[in-house]
Formats: sequence, C-alpha cells, structure tokens
Amino acid sequence: MAGTDQAPIDDAAADDAPPHIPELLRQQVERLDGSETNGSAFHGYGKITEAVDDALPEDVQDGSSVGASELPLRAPNGQRGSPAESLSNPDDTPSIQASVSSQILRDEVDPDTPPDPWEVVRWTKLRQVTGQAFSEVGKRNFGKPTCMAVSAAIALGTSKGVILLFDYRQTLKCIIGPGTKAVESGAVTSLAISADHSTVAAGHASGHIFTWDISKSARPFLHISPLAPSQLRDRKVDGHVAGVAILHLGFLGTRHTALASADDRGMAFSHLATRGLGAAGRTIKTQRVLGRYPDDLATTGRPRKPSSVLAFSPLPLGDAEQVTDTMGLVAILTPYLLVIVSATPIAQTQHKAARHKEVAAHGALSGCLAWFPSVKLKVRDPKTSRDVSLAKLVYCWSNVLTVLDVDEQEPKDPAQSDGPPSLSFRPRSRWKAEESIVAVQWLGRSVLGVLTITQQLIILEDGGLRMTDSFDLLQKQIYHLDVFSRQLQMLVEPADGEDSSMHGVVADAFYNSFRAFKGRMFLLGFDDVSVGTLSNWAERLTALMENGDFVGAVELAIAYYNGEGDTLTVGLPEDSMARHAAVEVKLSSTMSTAIGHAFGPEHQADESLGTAELHRLASACFVASVAMDATDFLFDEVFEAFETGDPEGVFLETLEHYILDGRIISVPPTVVKALITHYSAGGLEGRLEEMICQLDTSSMDIDQITSLCKQHNLFDALVYVWNQAIGDYVTPLVDLLSLVVRGADEPTHLAGAMKIFPYLAYTFTSRVYPSGAALDEEVASRAKADLYSFILSGKTVDWPTGSGKPLLTRGKQEVEPSYPYLRLILDFDAPSFMGALNEAFEDPFLNGAPDRLVNGSSEQTGSREGDSGRSVNRQYIVSVLLEVMSNDFPPEDTIYLDMFIARNLPKFPQFILLSGTSLHKIIVGLCQYSQDDIADDRQLSVEYLLSMYRPPDMDSLIPLFTKAGFYRVLKATYKADRQYAKLLQTYFEDRENQELVFDCIGDCLRARAGLGEKQIRDVRQVVREHARELAMIDTIMTAKTLETHAPDLHEEVVSALEDDPHAQYLYLRAILEPDEGVARRRSDGSSAELYIRLMCEYNPSHVADYIELVQAGDLRLEEVLPAMESSGVVDAAVVLMAREGQVRDAMERLTNHLGMLEAALLGLLDGADVPDKKNNEEAVGEILGALRKYTFVGIWLCQGQMKLQKTMQKKQAGKGPASKKQELSPEEDLWLELIDAVVRITKNASHRHQTSSITGAQDPSPETSALRTLVQQTFTALLTTTGSSAGSSAPTSSPSPSFLRILRAFLTRASLSSPSLSDLRSVLASIFSAYAYEESLLALATRLLDKDLFVHVAHATQARQRGWRPLGQQCEGCGRRVWGPGAGGRVWEAWKVREGSRQSGSRAKTLEGTEANERGKGRATPAPATTVPTAAEDERQDQQSKDEDLGPLVVFSCRHLFHKVCLERLLRPDGQGQGEGEGEGVTYRCVVCK
Repeated sequence: MAGTDQAPIDDAAADDAPPHIPELLRQQVERLDGSETNGSAFHGYGKITEAVDDALPEDVQDGSSVGASELPLRAPNGQRGSPAESLSNPDDTPSIQASVSSQILRDEVDPDTPPDPWEVVRWTKLRQVTGQAFSEVGKRNFGKPTCMAVSAAIALGTSKGVILLFDYRQTLKCIIGPGTKAVESGAVTSLAISADHSTVAAGHASGHIFTWDISKSARPFLHISPLAPSQLRDRKVDGHVAGVAILHLGFLGTRHTALASADDRGMAFSHLATRGLGAAGRTIKTQRVLGRYPDDLATTGRPRKPSSVLAFSPLPLGDAEQVTDTMGLVAILTPYLLVIVSATPIAQTQHKAARHKEVAAHGALSGCLAWFPSVKLKVRDPKTSRDVSLAKLVYCWSNVLTVLDVDEQEPKDPAQSDGPPSLSFRPRSRWKAEESIVAVQWLGRSVLGVLTITQQLIILEDGGLRMTDSFDLLQKQIYHLDVFSRQLQMLVEPADGEDSSMHGVVADAFYNSFRAFKGRMFLLGFDDVSVGTLSNWAERLTALMENGDFVGAVELAIAYYNGEGDTLTVGLPEDSMARHAAVEVKLSSTMSTAIGHAFGPEHQADESLGTAELHRLASACFVASVAMDATDFLFDEVFEAFETGDPEGVFLETLEHYILDGRIISVPPTVVKALITHYSAGGLEGRLEEMICQLDTSSMDIDQITSLCKQHNLFDALVYVWNQAIGDYVTPLVDLLSLVVRGADEPTHLAGAMKIFPYLAYTFTSRVYPSGAALDEEVASRAKADLYSFILSGKTVDWPTGSGKPLLTRGKQEVEPSYPYLRLILDFDAPSFMGALNEAFEDPFLNGAPDRLVNGSSEQTGSREGDSGRSVNRQYIVSVLLEVMSNDFPPEDTIYLDMFIARNLPKFPQFILLSGTSLHKIIVGLCQYSQDDIADDRQLSVEYLLSMYRPPDMDSLIPLFTKAGFYRVLKATYKADRQYAKLLQTYFEDRENQELVFDCIGDCLRARAGLGEKQIRDVRQVVREHARELAMIDTIMTAKTLETHAPDLHEEVVSALEDDPHAQYLYLRAILEPDEGVARRRSDGSSAELYIRLMCEYNPSHVADYIELVQAGDLRLEEVLPAMESSGVVDAAVVLMAREGQVRDAMERLTNHLGMLEAALLGLLDGADVPDKKNNEEAVGEILGALRKYTFVGIWLCQGQMKLQKTMQKKQAGKGPASKKQELSPEEDLWLELIDAVVRITKNASHRHQTSSITGAQDPSPETSALRTLVQQTFTALLTTTGSSAGSSAPTSSPSPSFLRILRAFLTRASLSSPSLSDLRSVLASIFSAYAYEESLLALATRLLDKDLFVHVAHATQARQRGWRPLGQQCEGCGRRVWGPGAGGRVWEAWKVREGSRQSGSRAKTLEGTEANERGKGRATPAPATTVPTAAEDERQDQQSKDEDLGPLVVFSCRHLFHKVCLERLLRPDGQGQGEGEGEGVTYRCVVCK
C-alpha cells in the first residue's frame, strides 16, 4: 500500500474559482438561500437543490420525497427570459397534485410507462437528451455515451472523447472537447463535476485526464498526462501509465485543481495543480496513493496478486464544517481491501479493512461504494444528541453491504491537539443481498438505492438496513461494460472448480450508469437516459384515494403518523414531532374524505360498502383520533356520520374496546345515551355497565345517566355514577334498598338488590365499586361514615334529606322497628351482610377515632337525628347486632352472627369486649345448630373463639362438641388436658382424618413422650380395642407403627384380622420382610408359619426365596407342607425338607410333581389339534418352563447331597479301607430317581409326538427338543458332580466310578421297565451326540487358539531378530561417525549394496565381516577373523582406524552403538573378552549403562 510515506502535497497554492461561470448556473447560485436535502443543505452535494427543482420538469421533481423540504415551483410552457424568472410561477402554489401530475414540458418529456399513482418509482425518459446523444447523428458526431455524471447539470462522456453537458431543461448547453487533444485521447471512461458545479473533469482510455471550465470550454483548464514508457524506466515523477484507462475520477474538496484518480491496473493517484497563468503555467504534482507500477518487483518474493480498483470516491463536502474537509478523504475498494486515504496535506492511510468472510462462495466479483457527507440536522439526533450527522460510507463486496461511520477522535494527550486530526471508522451495520451488488447510491441521508447484478433495484433504509421496496430494472437496459475481467481473470474459478474463495464471474461495471442527485436516480441506458423519483407519502395517500381505497389511505396515514412502515423512504422526518406536524392535517382530511365517501349521496345510491368495511373504517378513525388526541373530531364528525348513516352500532361497538382499554375515558352525553340504548336493546347490560364504570363522570349528564340506568336496571353503573360524579354514597344504597322493599312483589328486582353487599364491602374497604380501584383516603372516610350512620340509624330518617318525609321500610300502617334499615338488610340476607361486615372489620376506620361519629356528628357527614355523638367502632357494631338479632331472627340467621363474633373477637380483643355468658351462649349456639352444610365453618369459629377464651365448665361442653362432630376441638381439648386415651379415641371417631391416628400413636408411645404408666396402659388398651379398625385404615402403616412403638401388640392385631387373610398377609410381610434399609426382625415360628401359608396363597413364587432367609428349626413341616402342596410350591417344600434331613422324601415329592407335570403335558400334546391352538401352545410352554424349573431344583438337591458325601468321605479317609460294594449310595439313588423321571418324561413325549404325527416326519418337535436338552443338562450336572476333579466345571475325559454305577443302574432299570431299549435309543443318542459335539467344539477352539498364538509368537520373534535402531550415529567408544553423512565411502557403498540386495529379494551382507544370521542382541557370536588387540597396540590401532574400516558394529537393546573392536578394548580392563577364540561365543555388556 503506497501513500503513507509519500511527500506532502502542497495545498497552499490552490487557485481561486474561475472568474466566470455560465449565466444559468450563476443565477441559480445567487438564488440559493440554504435549501436542504433531507433536512439539511450541504455544498458540494446538494447546494443548488432549489435551482435543480426549478429546472427539472415536474414529472422529475419530487417535492416531498427524500431530501425535499417543499414542493418545487414550476414554469409554464414556453416561458422565456432570465432563468430566475423563467423557472418560477408566483401563482402556482405547492400541492400534492403538482408533484404527481405532469404539466410541464409535455411536448418534451414523455413518460415511458403509464402513470401508475401507487408505483414506488416514477420513471421518466429524458427524450431531448436521448434524441441528441443517442441519435444516429449524435453518435456519428460525438460518439456513443459511455459514462455519466450528475450535479447541477447532466454530463455525458462519449466514445470519441467528447463531453455533452445538458441542463435540467434537457438543453445542450455545451459540447466539450472537439478541436482539442481530448478527442485524440480515446473514449471518456470517467467523469466528475466540481463542488461549485463550474468545472468538469474527464478521464480517458489512454490515461489522460482533462479538466474543463464550463464557461470557457474551448480549451482544457488542466491536462494531466500519463507517463510514457521512457519515463517509466527512469521514473522521477508519479503518474498513470500510458494506455491504461482512467476508471475513476473525483475532485477533492472545493478546489478545481485538486483531483484523485484510479486506473485499470489498480493504481490510484492524487493530483494537485499550483497557481499559474493558464493551463501551461500551472505545475501539477502527482502522488501515488495505491498500487505499484508494472515493472516494480514484488518485495515479498511472492507473485503479485492481480488487482484493480473496483470502486473509488472522494468524500464530498457537506454544509457542516468538519475536520475532514481539508483532508481530502478518498475511499478505494479493491478485490481484497477497502482503503481510505487522506490526500492532503500528505498522502496517508487512515483506515484499512479486509474483504468480509461472509461474501457468498462462487458468487460474482463486484464492488461499489458511495459517501454521504456530514450535514446539519433540523432536530437533534436522539441517539447521539448531535446537531450534525456523521459522514458515512456505504461499500459493497459482492453481496455484502456495510455502512461505515466516520468520526473525529479526541486525542488522548491534550498536547497533541494541534497535530493532525485522528479519525475513527466504525462499521455500524451490515446487510446481505441474495445476489451481487454492482452499484449503490445515497438517495437521501437515510435511504440507499442498491442495484444488483440482475438489475434489481432495492431500496434500503439506513437505520436497520431494512429493505422497503424492490423492483426490476431489466427493461431499462442499463449501460454496463466489462472493465475488470481481463485484470482479475485469475480470481475466477474454472468451470469444474470447487474453491469457495474464488468467484464464478467478474461483474460488469455499472457505477458510471447509476447516479443519484437530490433524491433522484439517473440511469444511463444503452439507448436512452432516464430519471426516477421515489413517490412520497402524500402522493401515495392521494393515489390510494384516487383508486377508491379510502380506508386504506386512512390506515396508511396512521402508519406514517406513528412512524411505522417506510417513513424515511417516503420522505418523512425521523423526529416524531416534526412527523406528526407534517402528517396530522393530511390525516384529518383523509378521514373526512373517507367518511364523506362512505356516507355521502353517491354511496347511498351504491350500497357497496359492507359491514366489514364499516368496521374497518371505524377502527381506523378511532386509531387516528386517539393517536392525534382528537376525540372531538371523533365524537362530532365521525359519530354524526355513523349515526346519520344508520350503522350506529358499528361505531359504538368499536368504541367499547377503547373504553375498556382505558384509551378513551371521556364520552359526550349524546354518545353515552346512544351506548345505553344500543346495548340495552341487544340485552348486553353487563358489557354496558362495564363501560360506564370505566368512564370519567365529569363529562356526563347526571340526570340523564341516572334515569337511563334506573330505566334499564343498570345498578352497578348507577352506583358508580352517584359515587364518582356527586360523591353521594347513601343515595345508591337507598335505591337498592327500595328494591328490597319491592322485592316481595317484584322478584326480578331481587338480583339488583343483592348488589347491596358487594357495594358495602367495596366501600367499607376503601375501594371504588365495581372496578375495585383504590379510593382517596378522605373520600373513603366520608363514604364510610355516611354509610355506617345510615345503616346503624336507630330510627327512620327523612329522605331526601330535609324533605320531612321519613324513609319507611314497612307499610304505612305498620310501626317502624328500631334500627329499621339494619333490620331490613338482615331480613333480606343476613349471611351476605355478615360477609361484608367481616371484610369491613379489617379496616382501621373502625378502630374508634374520635372524629368518626355515627349519625353525622363529625364535620364530614353533616347532622342526623338520634344517637348523635356515638363513635363508630367494632364494639358498637357488635352490640347493635346482638341487640337487633337477639329475639326476632331465626337460628338460620343468628348462626352467622355467632360465627362473625367468634372469628373477629380473637382478631380484635382490644376493640371488642363481651361477657363470659355471651361467649358461652355463642359456643352453645354454634354447637347446637342442626344444619350440616356449614359444620366446618362452625367448628372453625369455635376454634377461633377457644383460642382466646377458656370456658370454666369445659367438661359440660364436651358432649356438645361430640354431638356436633367438632373433632378438631375435642383433640385440642384432650391434648391440652393430657387425656391421651380420649385423644386417641377421638382420632378413631374422626372419619375424615383417620390417617392421622398413626402420628398420634407415635406421639403417645414414643420413648420421651412423658406419659405415665397408667396413661400408656390406657393408650395401649385403646389400640387393642380398635386393632382391626386401625389395620383397616392402613395395614402396612399399622405394622410399621406398632413394630416401632408396641411390637407386643402384633399378635392381637393378627388375631383381629383372622377373617381377612389378605390383610394378615400384608401385615406380616411388613413385619417379617420390611423395606430395604430396615433391620429384619427374627420372627417366632407361629408368625413365620402363618406368613408362609398366606404367601402360598397370595405370592407363591416368593415362598422359596423367603425360606432361604428363615433359620432352621423356626418352621414345622407339618404346619407348612400342606399349604405348599396345595398351592403347588414344590420347590420350597423340597428345600425345606432337605434342610430338615428328609432328602429321600423331598426327592419323592419332586418326582411325583414331575409326574403330574408329565401327565398334563401329554394331555396337552394329545389335544394339539383343538381349535384354540394358541392357548394350547401357551399352556405347553408354561409346563415346559415348570419342568425345567423343577429339574434344576432336583439337580440342586442331588448336588448338595453329593457335596455332603464328599465331606464325610474326607473325614473318614484314615479310618480304614472303603467298602467295595457296588450298590448305589443314597446320594447316587437320588441321581437315579431324578434321571429316571426326566428321561421317562422325554421318552413318553417323544413317543407321543411320533405316534401323533400324520406325515411320519422324523424331525423332533420343539417340545421334544426342549426335553432332550433338559436330559442333557441333567447328565452334564451328574458328570460334573461325580468327576474326579472337584473343581472341574466340565465333564472329564474319564468318567468316575460313581457316574458309571448310576448309568448302569439307570440302564438296568430301563431294561426292566421296557423289554427293548429302542424307546431310549433316540434319547441316549442325542445325549452322546451332544457330548461328541461339545468335544469337537473344544478341539476346534484349541486348534484355533494354538494357531493364533503361533502367529503372534512368530511375529514377535521376527521383530526381535530385526535388532534395534541405534540411538546416535557415532561409536560410543571412539566417537567416530559410523553411519550417516561423513561416515566414509565404505559405509555408503555397503548401504547401497544392502539396499540393492533387499530390492532383489536376496539376503546379502550389509557390512563386511558380519553374518546374515547375526543377531542384534547383547549376546552374539563374533566374526572369526577378528582378534582382540593388546594394550600396546591401542595407540597404533586408533591411528589406523581413522583411515581403515574398524569392522562390525554392536548395538545393544539400550540402543547404544559400538565398533566391535572399541567395545572389546573398553571391556579389557575388567577381564572381559580374554581368551576369545575363533567361533567362540562372547557375552558383551554396554559400558555406558553398566
């Protein structure tokens, strides 16, 4: 990267602006008054925006699009005169229609597409420009357009080196280049226009650069020539290479003489011309900032990568002064790097970034970039709090777009503040397109136009890089040229390549064909020039209304007002206040238009607007009105339109959601009346009341709303209005009480009267009824005082107040009782009133403050007659209630008073005082109430009361508690009195919580419970009396509890469960076989015997396992054997009998059981053809399993006896010779019985299979195969047990005499029972064939193992004979190199001979004097020709060894290497190696490792 070490460029000699510029531009510049682009004007980028708007035809103008602060003025057709006068019309005011329609120069501008009002971009072909530049005459005279630059004018460069300059009226202002050297320099390949629009620069295909003063275009202002080949060889100055096209060009700052350029070879330069007279008098200094000349050698020794400048742009100047204004920042994009350099005062690299890794693999190689300068903001940026925006750069590699912010960085050291500025470059956001990006332009400060390789135009908003629109420009035929493929061909992968780092193709260059200026996009096509304008927000709204979608227009306007959608794209400011101000008027007018369309005369004639559209319109109007806080417009114009048009319900139903959400709380009386009428007629009173209770009452007509609420029975709403609008809490209570008085005649009023109690509960607890919101403390105190004063009034009061008419609760002929209103409420529903009072007693208002007086003695409540001065507190309320309800109320009502007092007295003992008599009466009343529906509430009330009051005659209350079923009270009483037996008895009587009895037993009988002996006896007696009941509650828990605390009671519990065997079994199992981790107790014989008998019935498969756990002598055979036999638990019986020494009987029982299984199996085999074949097969399988099980039991029995016999034989071994009798011993008899039974079963089953086979097939059935396997396993066990080796687990090769005797006895018995052995032939044949098969398998396995072992041993031997690799290449004795480089020619020759021999397969000698079979080990046979030198010869031999071969080598297993002679010399002092003769073996040792 060049430029960081270049000589500084002299910027002090910049010349002034040219003395003259074209008259049109001069007048336009004079008219500038700070017009803004996207909220701010900046010179160099959009300084003449107003002039451009005036000059452009109206189809091209974009009054309020991105960058336009107001709609442009337009000129009438054909008007002439001064440009300032001809570009404006005082009578033509800005309007949306002006920006949409095409009214200027219709004869000159012809839109190429129909005027589609909701099209995102309106494209217009510049016909006059196209006609002059692309006509055949124009191409012949000027050449074909090749590039374009846009500023205050439109500049086109051509293939003949000519520049065509058009103004925005499409007038050809000047033709630059003819008659000069420019037309000899090749096609124009790049264009640039200076910041003041007075100078244009052109780069040519030959490498020449010309700048032209537009006002003096006859000759160039500057001419920068390329370097000739001779200059390149002896280079003293910098410059472009001749013949290399200038691809990019731009002015630096405001100066006309400072430029930057880049060429096709990837080189970039800055050019600075000094002040002088004319082009010849100026000196141009060129400095290289990027790239290398073709003849420069690579500094790294690696081949240079192919490169080019894909994109290039100097930073334009904005209207805000920045430190970058004088630095001449230039952004350069190559295929590998983004480089930002400052060209002045010296060329220096400011930022460098490598290509992104996110670039799509195998995609098209492309690059583009564009700057947006720093500008002043109308509104401070809320995120950064800046008044000036940051300069930013957008750059793209292939399909990845990145936005980079540029900011000045404060120096860390204040002493460096006078030095060059330091910049920070921060990549802010990144976006990936689906295809490569070939051009990018800023359409405004926050809007980007992105052109992809398939000519798709994408509109992005900079904030989040969100794509707002996308459309195809392929029909525009945008001009593009293959500029980079020749240079970058090496970066393109071949057709069959798979390298993801390479590209599939190099994209054509589009950057000279896609330009943007003041929010407009200019396209250079192959045959025309077009300009496009993004439609702004007002145009889109108008387009929707013209299309008939008025509701859609309102919804879109709401989105714009709220900042939703593409606000930046359509030209709305980012600031909310500014956006609201811009859209509010238009939104109101759009709503009015939509309402007029929906309910106007034309709509009445055409009923096309359905209910759904009306709902949509109403919703849109509500959203807009609430957003703008314009509810007056909503309830005046909108409601009036809906009311007149007769879809009033649509408006009201939409209003409901806003009221319930709290977004609208104030509604005019006319709308409230309409709400009540509409919802009452539809039977929706509940929803209506909910709405009224959410509204602000200050805007209501009280008389109207109260009358309507009474008329439609909206009592919740009525209460809410009285409370909130007037602050009156007594009047709604009076209205509700009037419903109670009339309730007997009109039952429909009872539902409304029931609202008295929630109303009182809410108000007494400082809550708004019915919403539940908190009341103001002062308002709540006044409301409570008024309500208590009214309800607790001892006599009737005048109502209305001061009218002299008493408010009666009974007929005129009847006498009013004391406390008439309290009595009325209690008569109506005493339980509900007590519930409301129960909540009210929690409120601190009743703590009895002196300023809270009944009947209005306080200042807040006014004055009422009677009981004046009595404070409202809990004591007073309780006293009044006891007085009122003592005589005239039934128990169904007084019981609620008793519960109320019983629960509140313990809570507020300091506020409520009652006598013991009253409390005793309350307890008795709670116990004697006969209804069970509130029994639990009554018991809870007694518990509350007893927590603070202890009756003196508690014993007299016990029967009442027992009769009422107050078991919790009884338990607490007995526990407090330490009457544990009665406590436990109560637990048994309490049917709802009987499972708690186990905790009670544990608490009473635990070691440190503190009970006396009598108390313990009483508790144990209760357990005995309820033993069965206790076990029925939870049998297992009973066993565990008694096992812990009273194990002596087990027998009584088991006896109590005599009629429930299963419960007995569960109980005994919990005792005798507790859970894992619990110690197992040793049981007495009777319990174990009973448990085994029960187990035979409920879990027979576990009997044998349990018997193994029981100690010998704990069980009696006569007690358990019958149960075992009846349940078929023969295995357990055999085990038990064997333990008792009855082995013969055990075998007899086992063989008898095998006989029973045999009979069952034969019966099933005879019925094999039954219809239910599946069940038959399952039964056969179960019997075979049982036969296998019991056969193994017999084997276990026989093996156990054989082990016992061998033990006894060892003990009697020295007492005398053994008997030579050939009779079978008892143990051998057991084997004989078992074998006989198993073989008999197999024989009979096989015979039955053969006789029942229809086809006569000889293949054994699965049943026969299973039985034969069983016989084989039996004989295997016999041979194993009787073998000569006690530890052998397989049959021995020579059977023992015991095995032969048993086999002979078996054959003898078989011959007696069957005259012919043919029946046994198949059985015996299968047995012996199985043995032979096992023997062959063992022999085969042995051979395989031997062979495998031989292979491994041979491999190890071969590896061992290879020797060891030496640790080094030098002899450990003499230090001479014996191998490797420097070892000598003889060694090398020997190695070559050995390698040749190895390749030919021969076994040749590798070193002279060594044998082929010599081992590389410590013990070796030395070569016979070697002699051991004497000590006197050592010195002479060492000298000779330098030039001679020292003979064989010796390598030890430790990998140390010696010459043989060196090793023998070292071993000589120890006496080793002496007397060695030819052919003798000598033992060596390593002298290093000794």
